[in-house]
Amino acid sequence: MAISCVGIGMLLGAHLTPRARHLIERADIVFSNVSDGIVELWLATLNANTRSLQPHYVPGRSRKIGYEAMVEDILEAARSGKDVCAAFYGHPGVFAWVAHEVLRRAREQGIAASMEAGVSAADCLYADLGIDPGEFGCQHYEATQLMIYDRRIDATAYLVVWQVAMAGDRTLTRLATGAAYRQLLVDVLAQTYPRDHRCLLYRAATLPIDTPRRESLRLCDLPDAHIELPDTLVLPPAQPLRRNAAVRQALDQLDAL
Repeated sequence: MAISCVGIGMLLGAHLTPRARHLIERADIVFSNVSDGIVELWLATLNANTRSLQPHYVPGRSRKIGYEAMVEDILEAARSGKDVCAAFYGHPGVFAWVAHEVLRRAREQGIAASMEAGVSAADCLYADLGIDPGEFGCQHYEATQLMIYDRRIDATAYLVVWQVAMAGDRTLTRLATGAAYRQLLVDVLAQTYPRDHRCLLYRAATLPIDTPRRESLRLCDLPDAHIELPDTLVLPPAQPLRRNAAVRQALDQLDAL
């Protein structure tokens, strides 16, 4: 009786780690939380007893209700004595409330539970856009959270804004909001960036025949851009790094000792 939450990566078949494959193949039952039918069929080739969690997504109903049902399905299978594997796109701990909640509740109930890392959309973003987060730093925010909370944005670093298509949705019932909501996001960002700041819309490839989306646009053009659920907004630094003279002086003194 155990639960393993694994990531299958972003690109079909190419990002699966040997450890994740082993856990999928040896499980008594695999629950798949992936939105692509082709990916679900591929998972079934690794373990015939694979069940999709997608039916828990009901149009017009809060996704929170579906998430709760997914958590309970996974836990119930483990409570019945099965070794369970839950497979998620990308990394199972990145934008995956279900995986974190499954592990928390499983451990409370005395069920062995673990998470195995996977290749996330952020990993693909760094590779596809040629970004080294160690060069200027990199901030990651979910779009709606960035809008409704007072967050401090550093314009000398990269800014990555996830789930832009659902910017401003507080109902958890929509997969997209619209231009008026994205305009509000632009207004928030324009407090830090020029409205003509060049940005990128990014989408990782999920099938071998796909190519990543790397579309350049001005920040002010975001409301009218064609944006789908997997798309991410990336804002390069708008200002140079600022020197901290006091710390530099302190380091000079230490170096002189």
